[in-house]
Amino acid sequence: MRVLVTGAAGFIGFHVARALLARGDAVTGFDVVNDYYDVGLKEARLAELDRAAAATGADWAFLRADLAAAEAVAAAFAGRGPFERVIHLAAQAGVRYSLEDPVAYVRSNLLGFTHLLEACRRAETPHLTYASTSSVYGANAAMPFAEAQGVDHPLQFYAATKRANELMAHAYSHLWRLPTTGLRFFTVYGPWGRPDMAPMLFAAAILAGRPILLNNAGRHSRDFTYVDDVVEGVIRASDRIAAPDPDWDPRAPDPATSDAPFRLYNIGNNAPVELGDFVAALETALGRRALIENRPLQPGDALDTFADSSRLARAVNWRPATPVAEGVRRFADWYLAYHGATARAS
Repeated sequence: MRVLVTGAAGFIGFHVARALLARGDAVTGFDVVNDYYDVGLKEARLAELDRAAAATGADWAFLRADLAAAEAVAAAFAGRGPFERVIHLAAQAGVRYSLEDPVAYVRSNLLGFTHLLEACRRAETPHLTYASTSSVYGANAAMPFAEAQGVDHPLQFYAATKRANELMAHAYSHLWRLPTTGLRFFTVYGPWGRPDMAPMLFAAAILAGRPILLNNAGRHSRDFTYVDDVVEGVIRASDRIAAPDPDWDPRAPDPATSDAPFRLYNIGNNAPVELGDFVAALETALGRRALIENRPLQPGDALDTFADSSRLARAVNWRPATPVAEGVRRFADWYLAYHGATARAS
C-alpha cells in the first residue's frame, strides 16, 4: 500500500515507518523536524529509515515540512498520493511543555490536524489512523481505563488537544464519511525514545551518577507499553478500516464507536507498574544503582494509568504482551549501543 506517516522522525512514527517498509509498503514520511528535543536523534532515525529502504529496495520518500502549513500538506497528497492509508503520529508532545507553551499545541495538534483532515477528505482517503493518548482520561480514577468511560476532565492542555482531535475526527467521519481510528497510547517506551521521557532521563542519570528526580516517591503507576507492541497495534488498526457500528444507539451513545465510520481504541500493556519498580528494572538492565531524589507529584500528572485493551484485541485479534523487564532490557541495550563508550564510562 501507499502510506503517509506523519511524525516519521519522531519516536513512534519512526518505528511505524520502518515496520511498513519492512513489509513492502510504499511509505512517505512527513515531519517538520523541530527542535523540541535533540534534532540529532531525529536525524539519526531518518538515516536508519534511509538504510532500511535501501537494503530492501522499498519505496521511501521523506518530506521535511510543517502540517501547520496547508499548502505543504496538499503538496504531499498531490506529489506522493493517492494514499491508501494515512497514519498520523505527528504532534507537539509532552505534558510539562504544554504548561509552558500551549500555543505550540494549538498550532501542531489542532491546526495541523485540521489540515490533514481536510486533505484526507478531499482525497477520499480510505482510512485515517491517528494518535491519541491515555492522558485524555484525566481526572478519571476508575481503573482500568476503558473507551466507554467519559473523558471530559483533562488535567493538562496537551490532553485537551488530543481529546479535541478525537472529536474533530468524529465530525469528519460523520459529515464526510471519512473512516477514522484514534489510538490512545499508554506510556510508550523502548529504543529510539524521546529524551524528555522517563526511561531516557532515568538511564542518563543512572549512568552519569546523577540523582533521578522521582515524582511521588515512585508510588504512582503507569501502564508501560513497549514500542514494538504499539507499532503492531497501529498497523493492525490501520489495516482494519473503521466502519459504522450497526449496534450504536444515539439514546445511549458509546463514545468509542458511532453510526459514522469511527473508532477509538486503547493500546496499553494491561499491566501497570509502579515507577519505582520501573527504575529497579532499569538498574538491573544497566548494571548500575540509581540515586533517588524524591519530589511531589507534578502539576498535570495522573496518579495512575491502566489500560483496558480488550476492544482492540477483539477488533484485530491481538494485544500487547511484552513484559516490562524484557522491554527495559531491550531499551537499555539500545541506549548503551547508541551512546557508546561515553555512556558506559560515565
